[in-house]
Amino acid sequence: MYQALYRKYRSQNFSQLVGQEVVAKTLKQAVEQEKISHAYLFSGPRGTGKTSVAKIFAKAMNCPNQVGGEPCNNCYICQAVTDGSLEDVIEMDAASNNGVDEIREIRDKSTYAPSLARYKVYIIDEVHMLSTGAFNALLKTLEEPTQNVVFILATTELHKIPATILSRVQRFEFKSIKTQDIKEHIHYILEKKISVLNQRLWKSLLDGLKVECETPCLFWIKP
Repeated sequence: MYQALYRKYRSQNFSQLVGQEVVAKTLKQAVEQEKISHAYLFSGPRGTGKTSVAKIFAKAMNCPNQVGGEPCNNCYICQAVTDGSLEDVIEMDAASNNGVDEIREIRDKSTYAPSLARYKVYIIDEVHMLSTGAFNALLKTLEEPTQNVVFILATTELHKIPATILSRVQRFEFKSIKTQDIKEHIHYILEKKISVLNQRLWKSLLDGLKVECETPCLFWIKP
Protein backbone atom coordinates (compact mmCIF):
# COMPACT_ATOMS: atom_id res chain seq x y z
CA MET A 1 0.00 0.00 0.00
CA TYR A 2 1.28 3.45 -0.94
CA GLN A 3 2.15 5.66 2.00
CA ALA A 4 2.87 9.39 1.76
CA LEU A 5 6.48 10.20 2.58
CA TYR A 6 5.56 12.59 5.38
CA ARG A 7 3.73 9.73 7.11
CA LYS A 8 6.33 7.10 6.34
CA TYR A 9 9.18 9.19 7.74
CA ARG A 10 7.24 10.89 10.57
CA SER A 11 9.23 10.94 13.82
CA GLN A 12 8.37 7.99 16.05
CA ASN A 13 10.15 9.03 19.23
CA PHE A 14 11.34 12.22 20.88
CA SER A 15 14.96 11.78 19.81
CA GLN A 16 13.94 11.88 16.12
CA LEU A 17 12.23 15.26 16.38
CA VAL A 18 13.75 18.11 14.40
CA GLY A 19 14.01 21.60 15.89
CA GLN A 20 11.88 21.03 19.01
CA GLU A 21 14.47 19.93 21.55
CA VAL A 22 13.03 21.92 24.47
CA VAL A 23 9.53 20.52 23.97
CA ALA A 24 10.89 16.98 23.61
CA LYS A 25 13.02 17.21 26.75
CA THR A 26 10.16 18.56 28.89
CA LEU A 27 7.65 15.94 27.75
CA LYS A 28 10.16 13.11 28.18
CA GLN A 29 10.75 14.22 31.75
CA ALA A 30 7.00 14.31 32.39
CA VAL A 31 6.70 10.70 31.23
CA GLU A 32 9.79 9.52 33.09
CA GLN A 33 8.72 11.19 36.34
CA GLU A 34 5.07 10.17 35.86
CA LYS A 35 3.90 13.77 36.07
CA ILE A 36 1.29 13.78 33.32
CA SER A 37 -1.10 16.73 33.29
CA HIS A 38 -4.73 16.46 32.21
CA ALA A 39 -4.43 18.97 29.34
CA TYR A 40 -1.78 20.36 26.98
CA LEU A 41 -1.83 22.97 24.23
CA PHE A 42 0.68 22.79 21.37
CA SER A 43 0.86 25.98 19.32
CA GLY A 44 3.01 26.99 16.38
CA PRO A 45 3.24 27.22 12.58
CA ARG A 46 2.20 24.37 10.32
CA GLY A 47 4.74 21.63 9.81
CA THR A 48 6.58 22.10 13.10
CA GLY A 49 5.69 18.67 14.50
CA LYS A 50 2.69 19.30 16.76
CA THR A 51 0.72 16.25 15.65
CA SER A 52 3.82 14.06 15.59
CA VAL A 53 4.73 15.09 19.14
CA ALA A 54 1.16 14.48 20.31
CA LYS A 55 1.28 10.89 19.02
CA ILE A 56 4.76 10.27 20.42
CA PHE A 57 3.64 11.63 23.78
CA ALA A 58 0.52 9.43 23.70
CA LYS A 59 2.73 6.40 23.01
CA ALA A 60 5.29 7.27 25.66
CA MET A 61 2.82 7.80 28.50
CA ASN A 62 1.12 4.48 27.67
CA CYS A 63 4.11 2.33 26.69
CA PRO A 64 4.77 -0.47 29.22
CA ASN A 65 8.40 -0.61 28.11
CA GLN A 66 9.29 3.09 27.99
CA VAL A 67 12.85 3.95 28.98
CA GLY A 68 13.90 7.49 29.78
CA GLY A 69 10.53 8.80 28.66
CA GLU A 70 10.86 7.28 25.18
CA PRO A 71 8.31 4.80 23.75
CA CYS A 72 9.66 1.40 22.69
CA ASN A 73 7.70 1.42 19.38
CA ASN A 74 7.62 -2.39 19.48
CA CYS A 75 4.79 -3.21 21.88
CA TYR A 76 1.14 -3.50 20.90
CA ILE A 77 0.27 -0.12 22.43
CA CYS A 78 2.99 1.76 20.51
CA GLN A 79 2.22 0.11 17.20
CA ALA A 80 -1.52 0.63 17.61
CA VAL A 81 -1.04 4.34 18.36
CA THR A 82 1.23 4.66 15.33
CA ASP A 83 -1.26 3.12 12.91
CA GLY A 84 -4.25 4.81 14.55
CA SER A 85 -6.03 1.64 15.70
CA LEU A 86 -5.84 2.06 19.48
CA GLU A 87 -9.31 3.01 20.70
CA ASP A 88 -7.89 4.76 23.77
CA VAL A 89 -6.11 7.37 21.63
CA ILE A 90 -8.65 9.44 19.73
CA GLU A 91 -7.71 12.01 17.08
CA MET A 92 -10.19 14.69 16.01
CA ASP A 93 -9.93 17.46 13.43
CA ALA A 94 -11.77 20.46 14.86
CA ALA A 95 -11.90 22.05 11.41
CA SER A 96 -14.55 19.54 10.36
CA ASN A 97 -15.89 18.60 13.81
CA ASN A 98 -16.28 21.97 15.45
CA GLY A 99 -19.77 21.80 16.92
CA VAL A 100 -20.90 21.57 20.51
CA ASP A 101 -22.36 18.09 19.96
CA GLU A 102 -18.96 16.65 19.02
CA ILE A 103 -17.32 18.04 22.15
CA ARG A 104 -20.20 16.90 24.36
CA GLU A 105 -19.80 13.41 22.94
CA ILE A 106 -16.10 13.52 23.83
CA ARG A 107 -16.96 14.78 27.30
CA ASP A 108 -19.41 11.93 27.86
CA LYS A 109 -17.04 9.24 26.57
CA SER A 110 -14.09 10.62 28.52
CA THR A 111 -15.79 9.58 31.75
CA TYR A 112 -15.13 5.94 30.89
CA ALA A 113 -11.81 4.39 31.89
CA PRO A 114 -9.28 3.41 29.20
CA SER A 115 -9.84 -0.11 27.89
CA LEU A 116 -6.26 -1.14 27.11
CA ALA A 117 -3.92 1.78 27.75
CA ARG A 118 -3.03 3.51 30.98
CA TYR A 119 -4.29 6.86 29.72
CA LYS A 120 -7.11 7.73 27.36
CA VAL A 121 -5.76 10.49 25.11
CA TYR A 122 -7.78 12.94 23.00
CA ILE A 123 -5.78 14.77 20.32
CA ILE A 124 -7.78 17.71 18.96
CA ASP A 125 -6.10 19.33 15.96
CA GLU A 126 -6.93 22.85 14.73
CA VAL A 127 -8.67 23.45 18.04
CA HIS A 128 -9.06 27.16 17.25
CA MET A 129 -11.79 26.17 14.78
CA LEU A 130 -14.21 25.14 17.53
CA SER A 131 -17.41 27.12 17.85
CA THR A 132 -18.13 29.23 20.93
CA GLY A 133 -20.51 26.58 22.22
CA ALA A 134 -17.93 23.85 21.64
CA PHE A 135 -15.28 25.83 23.55
CA ASN A 136 -17.70 26.22 26.46
CA ALA A 137 -18.32 22.47 26.48
CA LEU A 138 -14.58 21.81 26.33
CA LEU A 139 -14.02 24.23 29.21
CA LYS A 140 -16.39 22.26 31.43
CA THR A 141 -14.46 19.10 30.60
CA LEU A 142 -11.12 20.70 31.48
CA GLU A 143 -12.52 22.17 34.70
CA GLU A 144 -13.54 18.73 35.92
CA PRO A 145 -10.85 16.41 34.56
CA THR A 146 -11.38 12.67 34.66
CA GLN A 147 -8.57 10.58 36.09
CA ASN A 148 -6.31 9.00 33.46
CA VAL A 149 -7.72 11.14 30.64
CA VAL A 150 -5.40 13.52 28.78
CA PHE A 151 -6.33 16.20 26.26
CA ILE A 152 -3.74 17.40 23.74
CA LEU A 153 -4.91 20.44 21.80
CA ALA A 154 -3.04 21.72 18.75
CA THR A 155 -3.39 25.06 17.00
CA THR A 156 -1.70 27.31 14.46
CA GLU A 157 -3.66 30.34 15.68
CA LEU A 158 -3.09 30.77 19.40
CA HIS A 159 -4.82 34.15 19.50
CA LYS A 160 -8.16 32.47 18.75
CA ILE A 161 -8.07 30.30 21.86
CA PRO A 162 -10.20 31.68 24.73
CA ALA A 163 -8.29 32.80 27.82
CA THR A 164 -10.39 30.46 29.94
CA ILE A 165 -9.00 27.50 27.98
CA LEU A 166 -5.43 28.82 28.06
CA SER A 167 -5.54 29.05 31.84
CA ARG A 168 -6.33 25.35 32.18
CA VAL A 169 -3.68 23.78 29.98
CA GLN A 170 0.08 23.36 29.91
CA ARG A 171 1.29 25.35 26.93
CA PHE A 172 4.12 24.42 24.57
CA GLU A 173 5.22 26.72 21.79
CA PHE A 174 6.65 25.05 18.68
CA LYS A 175 9.24 27.17 16.92
CA SER A 176 9.72 27.39 13.17
CA ILE A 177 12.34 24.86 12.13
CA LYS A 178 15.64 26.29 10.93
CA THR A 179 16.42 25.89 7.23
CA GLN A 180 19.67 24.05 7.97
CA ASP A 181 17.86 21.53 10.18
CA ILE A 182 15.32 20.92 7.40
CA LYS A 183 18.08 20.38 4.83
CA GLU A 184 19.89 17.92 7.08
CA HIS A 185 16.69 15.96 7.75
CA ILE A 186 15.80 15.79 4.05
CA HIS A 187 19.32 14.57 3.30
CA TYR A 188 18.93 11.87 5.97
CA ILE A 189 15.61 10.71 4.48
CA LEU A 190 17.01 10.66 0.93
CA GLU A 191 19.99 8.59 2.03
CA LYS A 192 17.67 6.16 3.81
CA LYS A 193 15.34 5.92 0.80
CA ILE A 194 18.17 5.40 -1.69
CA SER A 195 19.73 2.75 0.53
CA VAL A 196 16.48 0.75 0.58
CA LEU A 197 16.07 1.05 -3.20
CA ASN A 198 19.64 -0.10 -3.79
CA GLN A 199 19.16 -3.11 -1.52
CA ARG A 200 16.03 -4.11 -3.45
CA LEU A 201 17.75 -3.67 -6.81
CA TRP A 202 20.69 -5.81 -5.75
CA LYS A 203 18.39 -8.56 -4.53
CA SER A 204 16.43 -8.50 -7.80
CA LEU A 205 19.65 -8.80 -9.82
CA LEU A 206 20.96 -11.64 -7.69
CA ASP A 207 17.62 -13.44 -7.72
CA GLY A 208 17.71 -13.23 -11.50
CA LEU A 209 21.09 -14.95 -11.46
CA LYS A 210 19.73 -17.59 -9.06
CA VAL A 211 22.09 -16.39 -6.36
CA GLU A 212 20.76 -16.25 -2.84
CA CYS A 213 21.44 -12.94 -1.16
CA GLU A 214 21.50 -13.42 2.60
CA THR A 215 22.89 -9.99 3.49
CA PRO A 216 21.66 -7.44 0.93
CA CYS A 217 22.32 -4.59 3.34
CA LEU A 218 26.05 -5.02 2.76
CA PHE A 219 25.75 -3.95 -0.87
CA TRP A 220 25.65 -0.44 -2.29
CA ILE A 221 25.36 0.44 -5.96
CA LYS A 222 27.69 3.22 -6.95
CA PRO A 223 27.10 5.42 -10.00
